[in-house]
Amino acid sequence: MNLATDSAVHPELPPLVAQLLDKQGLSYQLHTTPDAFPAARRVQAVLLDDLIGPLLVLFGQDRLLGLPRLSELTGRDLSAVVPERLHRMLDSHGYGALPGLAPLISAPCLYDDHLLQQGSLLVSSGQPGLWVEISAEAFKSLLSKASAGQFAQPLAQIRPNLDRPGDDRAEITQAVQAFTARRIQQRLEETIEIPPLPQSAQRIIKLRVNPDATVEDITGVVETDPALAAQVVSWAASPYYAAPGKIRSVEDAIVRVLGFDLVINLALGLALGKTLSLPKDKPQQATPYWQQAIYTAAVIEGLARAIPREQRPEIGLAYLAGLLHNFGYLVLAHVFPPHFSLICRHLEINPHVDHSHVEQHLLGITREQIGAWLMRYWGMPEELAVALRFQQDPDYAGEHAAYANLVCLAVRLLRNAGIGSGPEEEIPQALFDRLSLPRERAEAALAKVLDAEAALRELASQYQIGG
Repeated sequence: MNLATDSAVHPELPPLVAQLLDKQGLSYQLHTTPDAFPAARRVQAVLLDDLIGPLLVLFGQDRLLGLPRLSELTGRDLSAVVPERLHRMLDSHGYGALPGLAPLISAPCLYDDHLLQQGSLLVSSGQPGLWVEISAEAFKSLLSKASAGQFAQPLAQIRPNLDRPGDDRAEITQAVQAFTARRIQQRLEETIEIPPLPQSAQRIIKLRVNPDATVEDITGVVETDPALAAQVVSWAASPYYAAPGKIRSVEDAIVRVLGFDLVINLALGLALGKTLSLPKDKPQQATPYWQQAIYTAAVIEGLARAIPREQRPEIGLAYLAGLLHNFGYLVLAHVFPPHFSLICRHLEINPHVDHSHVEQHLLGITREQIGAWLMRYWGMPEELAVALRFQQDPDYAGEHAAYANLVCLAVRLLRNAGIGSGPEEEIPQALFDRLSLPRERAEAALAKVLDAEAALRELASQYQIGG
């Protein structure tokens, strides 16, 4: 029986799903607003495989799926099915998403038995945006050939450090100790091999804090790095800025198109970005590093300009925060190379979970903690360290909150538009209010960036070697 409950008009159920439910005589309701249901009642379906073959795994969205525990339980070396293969399989059966109904997938199924403790469950129908609610008893009747186990860890037990920056140093050191299996007595900067701040970045930082710095000063710094100079010129010549005439020099790019403030922060962001190479491994379907960075910076620039002038943070510094917001990702790959691959594999099989829970679960720290620590270690502006450290917290209202709030808002806007990894998240009205930014103006800033997506992607392609 089909009882549509939260919308007058629903997308249609895929034929195979409708046939299965009708054949089994199961009562169900259709929903288009899964967030109205507790995460424990929302079934996360993920298809894994190894040399033996595929395995469908079902667990609650209030939990994180851990590969070591799964390997213990199954004796298999499983990882997420590559996206191309998954899409081919779904397309052949008329699905737009992986359905969470075991009989519809030609693979053995393993489910977390905590699911059956719920009164009813919300399951992906195989049609994006459409969910099927059935009783736990009905769900169990579809699992007659499946195996049960307890293998997913409650997210409530994984507590990333979101609001205690004073503990970052100790927690990073503790994480390093755990992964080197020995007690390390030296200071953190002697323990992990972080490269020194590049000379070009040091010169740019001096210019940033020099009130008498001129266009000639920044031109001289940029031109000493031929690759950076070429990037600044190509940036100014991009269709994104639609500059009239040909851009002939770095000075031309600064004076006619980009401006001193943008160039000095862009140059600093690119100089720092090249300090740590992009990891060769990455999660499947992840937005390329530089593409994510440039999209975020562009959205932040638009958001900042929409804030009333008397409350507006420094736009160039906010832009730099966007460009470097995910820098901790590079640092994690550099500091924990043997374990970074494991992080990637866990992100692939837990798309419903934010990366901070995965990193806290595996390492005991998050990319936000280690990225902010490095900004301070390098002597970068405190606003930048705060922006990286508190970007996950939409309620942050401490010192320099505007920078962290802008990054949080930009990342969530882009993620909800399908750019970036991690689950879509509701953006609280309080975040807009704290920035004195009407929601509609924020959406307009996002729309402008999405309209220029092709031009921004072309810019990003210049920087993302291996990324």
